[in-house]
Amino acid sequence: METISQIVERGALQLGGSLPPGAGAAFEAYYNMLERQGKKVNLTAISGAEDVVKLHFLDSLALLGAEDFRGARVIDVGSGAGFPGVPLKLAEPSIELTLLDATGKRVAFLSSLCEAIGIDAACIHARAEDLARLTGVREQFDIAVSRAVARLNVLCELCLPLVRVGGCFLAMKGDDSLEEREEARNAIQILGAMIVNTIEYNIPGTDRKHRIIAVRKTSETPEAYPRRFAKILKAPL
Repeated sequence: METISQIVERGALQLGGSLPPGAGAAFEAYYNMLERQGKKVNLTAISGAEDVVKLHFLDSLALLGAEDFRGARVIDVGSGAGFPGVPLKLAEPSIELTLLDATGKRVAFLSSLCEAIGIDAACIHARAEDLARLTGVREQFDIAVSRAVARLNVLCELCLPLVRVGGCFLAMKGDDSLEEREEARNAIQILGAMIVNTIEYNIPGTDRKHRIIAVRKTSETPEAYPRRFAKILKAPL
């Protein structure tokens, strides 16, 4: 039977990359923490080594083919159990990573996780629409990533104000997201960005097809955005 390290290392190669020394062992430790604490903190409904590795770890690593992450300042919005930010950091240690979540218990888990597996990341308990209002944070990240379940037009209003001009927001979506992509074009234009790529991929070892929608920041986001979350939901752009 293959180990977690072997499955994730093989999957990374199938995605066109490779893992640095020690990353396989760190992924094993990550899985063990999820199994011990996941149900207590409601981190993920997926369990079992093979499913977690494929549907969480490898799905996250697919982002590495969408943008150059080397040395990038990256924020994972709605990080939850650390996806996709933590797998990205394990695969590309030069990333300067911020993990953002609005739930305190999840942020506490992320802090413990980072310490346990030996990675350096800022773990922030806040809402994205509040964080994006802070001087020194707004429009300071090279790349924003998110696997959150919100629709793309909502995610763009939460994430794009955090991205610098010239930077990129990478939204992870299912294979039924083309209508969502078209729906979000107006929001993306208002927020000072444009869709530059839609990448379809298969998660290694599965029949799952997912998409990465890459949104490039072309100008500063107007100061009016992001709005309060209730307003975003009530009247999406």
